[in-house]
Amino acid sequence: MRNPYEILSLQTNASEADIKKSFRRLAKQYHPDRKSDDPRAKDRFNEITTAYDILGDTTKRAKFDRGEIDEEGKPKHSGFEGFRQSGSPNGPRGDGASGFAGDFFSDIFGGFSARGARQGGGFNPNDFAEDGFAQNGREPRQSLDIAAEATVTLEEIANGDSLRVSLPMGKEIDVKIPVGIQNGQTIRLRGQGHKSPTTRINGDVLLTLRYAPHPVFKLDGKDLVQQLSVPLGDAVLGGKLRIPTLTGEIEMNLPAWTNGGRVFRLRGKGLPAKSGAGDMLVTVNIMLSDKDTELEALLRKRRDFTV
Repeated sequence: MRNPYEILSLQTNASEADIKKSFRRLAKQYHPDRKSDDPRAKDRFNEITTAYDILGDTTKRAKFDRGEIDEEGKPKHSGFEGFRQSGSPNGPRGDGASGFAGDFFSDIFGGFSARGARQGGGFNPNDFAEDGFAQNGREPRQSLDIAAEATVTLEEIANGDSLRVSLPMGKEIDVKIPVGIQNGQTIRLRGQGHKSPTTRINGDVLLTLRYAPHPVFKLDGKDLVQQLSVPLGDAVLGGKLRIPTLTGEIEMNLPAWTNGGRVFRLRGKGLPAKSGAGDMLVTVNIMLSDKDTELEALLRKRRDFTV
């Protein structure tokens, strides 16, 4: 074990407030559930907790400073190696959390206990108050949360409609869809999760929204792309066309002599977004009628004339 002052990045004259502040910051930073991709996070977290168990307790800190206990809080001159005040090697609560730090987690972290942290209790940054700690309560908030998914149409996203969502436990709720929410984004519905049998805490619903395929539009970022079939006469002579959008049809002027494959950009008619709505990209495809003998005769005559 390293020196607990070194572990918590503190000077030996650090105040109690400095010790708590450093511990809170490091405990949140190295929580195993938040650093699931780092195999060393659990050991680092346990090291931080043990260091705070010593420095966060005024009596233990004084003993350590006098050289009476070592970096693990064990007496240096006692024949009972590993003995703790409670008589238990795992601390007074017997849950694997050292005494003082364990009480700190329980009383200050609330549901985010040292035991839950070491066993991977499902870290959720939203379970922390502004100072990085969970709200008071003995029930792990994350254990009361419910994960769910729902499919939404592009029209519902553009209009900010309400959606009826069925939750895994059979409950149905109405959800207001945030305008322009991104595909795969998760929203938190406060208090809609499981109810705690022991406290007044309710969990949340973590709802992930996914886009449904659209029969007309393809999504390109926040732009919408569509193919539009135009009669040959309109392509040659020009005219007004009705263009479908997510909020209804609009009118577009088609210039005369429009070639097939030409793309028209309708500003702001794409998918809404916080950075501004995307555009609608309309690709023109020229459509021939099934059989137009007059057009056929005219084209033959023109071809023969040019030959």
